[in-house]
Amino acid sequence: MTPLDKPLKRELAIGEDTYTLTIDPEGLKLVPKGRRKGLSLSWKDLVSGDAALATALQASIA
Repeated sequence: MTPLDKPLKRELAIGEDTYTLTIDPEGLKLVPKGRRKGLSLSWKDLVSGDAALATALQASIA
């Protein structure tokens, strides 16, 4: 396997909207293209099952 040691960015189309997905050693981030703020999820939250809670908390802050 290749270790994930630097950010990996990919463009993603969801419906008519375009997003940038960044996967890095800390987690992943999904941001509307051309924006800076989006949804972030750490690997720790994902594997512990706290992903839904972390996403809900971020949405309530934004």
